[in-house]
Amino acid sequence: MIHRLKEVRKELGFNQTDFARHLGITQTAYSMIENGNRPLADKYVKVICSAFNVNENWFITGEGEMFLSSPYEKEFTEIFSRLAPETQQYLLLMAKELLKTQQRLLESKDSKQTGGSGGGDLE
Repeated sequence: MIHRLKEVRKELGFNQTDFARHLGITQTAYSMIENGNRPLADKYVKVICSAFNVNENWFITGEGEMFLSSPYEKEFTEIFSRLAPETQQYLLLMAKELLKTQQRLLESKDSKQTGGSGGGDLE
């Protein structure tokens, strides 16, 4: 996990001092963590993942993508998991319909920008 800590810091463009400041610790303490001389407390894992949209599963295990695809993904997943199966199914149906509507709007916008007729593809 320590090498992923350094990888995240570098990917975000922080030096040790600035990254440590986000965690509320000194650069010296952070350096000791990054060099493996001090353990990374669970609370800092939570802070890093929450503040920088880092995939906690990736951070801990190395599996998956470094970053969550959306800052809302974690919250949405937590809410979705609390819904009854019937409500989950309904929400999924609504999300699919929303995606179709978004696609039609984007296609209409692209058509108008490229000089297409833009005429009435929306139903």
